[in-house]
Amino acid sequence: MPDVMADRRTAARYPLILVAEVMQVSTGARISARSSDASMTGCYIDTLVPIPKGTSVRVRLIRNSEVFEAIGKVAYVSAGLGMGIAFDNPVLPTQLAILENWLMEAARSSS
Repeated sequence: MPDVMADRRTAARYPLILVAEVMQVSTGARISARSSDASMTGCYIDTLVPIPKGTSVRVRLIRNSEVFEAIGKVAYVSAGLGMGIAFDNPVLPTQLAILENWLMEAARSSS
């Protein structure tokens, strides 16, 4: 089974479409995109030009006036479609609270 098809997620993932900004930590290069789903441990970013697997990134997910921000690594790439990002630990508790609230709302709307 190809690497991108293997499901190794450790947390429930929910549809969550948000404005996303992803910055490569080493170069400062930024892309603007959108998320398509998220969990407490990572997210998927829709982009035609994904950042290479293994790259350290800073992710900002934005909804209305709330911003979730975390450092992570590109866990896998789907060429021409997007990339999965795994958040590094620890994520600040204030940031986890924002993400948890968004995920609870997404879980309620998908049930």
